[in-house]
Amino acid sequence: MGLLLALVAGLSVAGAFYGTRLYRADAKLPGDLAVALEVGSTRTNAVGSGIDRLGMRYAPAVLRMMGPKQVDKLRRKIDMAGNPGGLTVDRYAARRAVYGFIGGLGALAMLTNGQPFFALLMIAFGIWWVDVGIWSAMRERKAAIERTLPDFLDVLAVVVSAGLGFRQALDRVSEKYRGPWADELKITLRQMDMGVSRRDAFEQLRKRNDSEQVAQFVTALQQGEELGAPIVDTLIAIANDMRRTDAQNARRKAAKAVPQATGIVTMVMVPATILLIGVGMFLGSGMSLG
Repeated sequence: MGLLLALVAGLSVAGAFYGTRLYRADAKLPGDLAVALEVGSTRTNAVGSGIDRLGMRYAPAVLRMMGPKQVDKLRRKIDMAGNPGGLTVDRYAARRAVYGFIGGLGALAMLTNGQPFFALLMIAFGIWWVDVGIWSAMRERKAAIERTLPDFLDVLAVVVSAGLGFRQALDRVSEKYRGPWADELKITLRQMDMGVSRRDAFEQLRKRNDSEQVAQFVTALQQGEELGAPIVDTLIAIANDMRRTDAQNARRKAAKAVPQATGIVTMVMVPATILLIGVGMFLGSGMSLG
């Protein structure tokens, strides 16, 4: 029992570490970007960790149980998470198989010892632990893209105004940036090199990223192209709109934080202060309870 709990704890810590890994400054895209050109495709099929190798033989069975619709949703979630730690659909299924087996075994052991609550926790671990890493990576990746995008658009506007075409400017600026947004642009540029139209390439960029700012960027770019608006003015306007949106979101978060801080002060600090004053007065009075 102790060995099983230690194994689950170790896998949890490892999953939390690797699940939150996403594109960083020192990360590199896989060498063959052609694998990632289709929306929903995975970016590498190599087997990495020991857990992946252990569960890979059971991955097809897990995917069959999930069904085609769930597998398509899973592909989109993995793409939006940026394939954290090289995660693919097959690797996801392999980890689900291993974690599901450990969770089921742990739940059986807990039920045998008369601990149904911990049995439910083990079942939840087996079902959802792989998804926890994906959700965390999606959240962090979205925040990283939205932090980078306004400054990127400013630089792109300067480069375009200097005389480069939009396609060449995208290539030049994306080479200078690091992170998930630069990686997504490199995939988009490779699509355009292989004959995909600019509109379709940016539409797939929108689908790969669950970000309102990315959707706003793609929509404004397509509208500017249709209406014939100058691309520099469009880029500057998008960047300014994004900064205003960020400022409004920051004010909303600050407004929500004030009642929360007030509640914490009221429920914790005020009673603790009253208790401290009361104890001080009692000790200073010299009274004896005996």
